[in-house]
Amino acid sequence: MPEASTVTSLRHRNRSLVLRHIILARETTRAKLGQLCDLSPASVTKLVGELIAEGLVQENGSVASRGGRPIALIGPRPEAAYSVGADMGERGVAVELFDLTMNRVDREFRGGREQEDAATIAHDLSDALAALRERNPQAWTRLLGIGVGLPGLVETDASGGQVLYAQTLGWPPVPVDRLVTADVPVFAENGAKTQAKAELWFGAAHDVEHSLVALLGRGVGLGVVSDGRLTHGYAGSAAEWGHTKVERNGRRCRCGGRGCVEAYAGSDAILTAWREQGGVFEGTGWRAVGAFLEAAETDATAARLRDEVIDTVGIGLANMVNLTNPQRIIVGGWVGLRLMDRLAGPLEQAIRRHSLPRPGTQFDLHPSTFGGDAVALGAAIMPVEAMIAAETAAA
Repeated sequence: MPEASTVTSLRHRNRSLVLRHIILARETTRAKLGQLCDLSPASVTKLVGELIAEGLVQENGSVASRGGRPIALIGPRPEAAYSVGADMGERGVAVELFDLTMNRVDREFRGGREQEDAATIAHDLSDALAALRERNPQAWTRLLGIGVGLPGLVETDASGGQVLYAQTLGWPPVPVDRLVTADVPVFAENGAKTQAKAELWFGAAHDVEHSLVALLGRGVGLGVVSDGRLTHGYAGSAAEWGHTKVERNGRRCRCGGRGCVEAYAGSDAILTAWREQGGVFEGTGWRAVGAFLEAAETDATAARLRDEVIDTVGIGLANMVNLTNPQRIIVGGWVGLRLMDRLAGPLEQAIRRHSLPRPGTQFDLHPSTFGGDAVALGAAIMPVEAMIAAETAAA
């Protein structure tokens, strides 16, 4: 490679690295950027100056130094760019608009109480995007793209085309471009992995090299972070933890198999088991699971079922502890948050009890940082990642 091209490539890689750290930090200093990026003060000053001139970065005041000049604080310029993240479930979508600081600007929901087919979900998403665009026309002129967290396996072919395999919903394989029609780039990923991406960038998995990020809702999923990177596997389906087995020839799962973690720890499985044991409740969502956990405080049958759920999730996560040796386990999803709110201690004990003794002492347990917004936030990060990657590709 000619020397000029080498210098240009290095400069673009350094710009990409600096921009990434500024967005991740949300607020930092030139000195910290130099340390993190292993760059000289002069190089950092020049690169930050370029990013400020281009309107991507700004100075946000200053802090006092020890005897010298005040130290300028550097952060992303919020209105420089926007991204959309969509959490697409089986009953509708939650769509959120974020600025470049990854703070939520607006949100829109579409859907209902019943499971919908792919065409209806696509219509929901289109309506939600149209509503956000109408309310935020200026943001749309600076929209980097749309990220979508999906309920199933998402595979990407050599040409960049993506297909959703939502076997548990009974859908045939669906090309992502049939679910999302847009005049900006579209990025799709499994919803549990977008939750893990949110935790990796801004939450409890940040600066943790090895972690597990579990999502428990109607479905059950997992993101595995290894060496600071999200694991995808050969075709993108790595860490389908919800369909690993915890019982041979056990309960029938929505995927068609038997004995899956999801067949015991998904919300429908939990509530069906309670109803079969005489439980009375309304709905199938947040309130119903809350009613189940409340009943378990005084009702022996509900308490037994609750303890079985905790033990099953503990076994499932212990299997992953033995496989991956995480430093941290993060539990999210609306069912997971319910469990962590009331039963974090018993869940941690169950994981450790079923793990090998040594790795079972090497992790800590945290709830998801972002609650119900985690999937959409992680999805919105994907267009930002693409923008950062384009800095390097420009070399």
